[in-house]
Amino acid sequence: MRPEPQYARPPTPPGGRLKDKVAIITGGDSGIGRAVAVAFAGEGAQVVIAYLDEEVDARKTQQLVEERGSKALLVAGDVSKEKHCQRIVQQAIKKFGQVDIVVNNAAVQYPQPSIENITAEQLQRTFATNIFAHFYLTKAALPHLKKGSSIINTTSVTAYRGSSHLLDYAATKGAIVSFTRSLSAALAEMGIRVNGVAPGPIWTPLIPATFPAEGVAKFGTDVPLKRAGEPAEVAPCYVFLASDDASYITGQVLHPNGGEIING
Repeated sequence: MRPEPQYARPPTPPGGRLKDKVAIITGGDSGIGRAVAVAFAGEGAQVVIAYLDEEVDARKTQQLVEERGSKALLVAGDVSKEKHCQRIVQQAIKKFGQVDIVVNNAAVQYPQPSIENITAEQLQRTFATNIFAHFYLTKAALPHLKKGSSIINTTSVTAYRGSSHLLDYAATKGAIVSFTRSLSAALAEMGIRVNGVAPGPIWTPLIPATFPAEGVAKFGTDVPLKRAGEPAEVAPCYVFLASDDASYITGQVLHPNGGEIING
């Protein structure tokens, strides 16, 4: 065959799949965002942790990142504001001189029993944080990205099967799937890959903060594996998509969801 197929990559040193990379992670102070920050650090990346105002949580994530030999920059503020997303990128460039990976992960959810209970204010807040921020941060970061860079968006299993009590949240997660597919096509010629991760029930601080005790007690038991997943079980999806191991993958969504088949 001419040319010969490539059957092997140059070996990567253990913990070095993201060496010399700089990643921005929104919602990086806790939950999945923290797990991704720690996993990226373990693979050699420097990390920018964008968070709202949870200073104690953010400092803990910074500590975990630094324990793995990487540097962490903390940037507090509201990602639903375009100017703040611009500031995140500016701070990243000032500190590290580059941006290679963007993880759009920050999200809010407000369970409601009926669409009649969703106020205009709640709807605007959910969309502004969960999907508008993806546009703002990606737009701000794009001039600094180059061939081989990676954008990873956190969607949800609810984008595929819906959620009767998280109507606005599920709608934004569906929008993220379409955003991921469309942006991947738009950036393919630049060599920038765009993918998503659609977690199922994952045990994060968002769960006890937004669901009643009864719901928390049985959270995750309705999937085939009969339990909620841990953030550390989701983070490897992001490492894979950010690394050269996923060099031929763009416009796709990975599904760490405990075995639920969603055909998406």
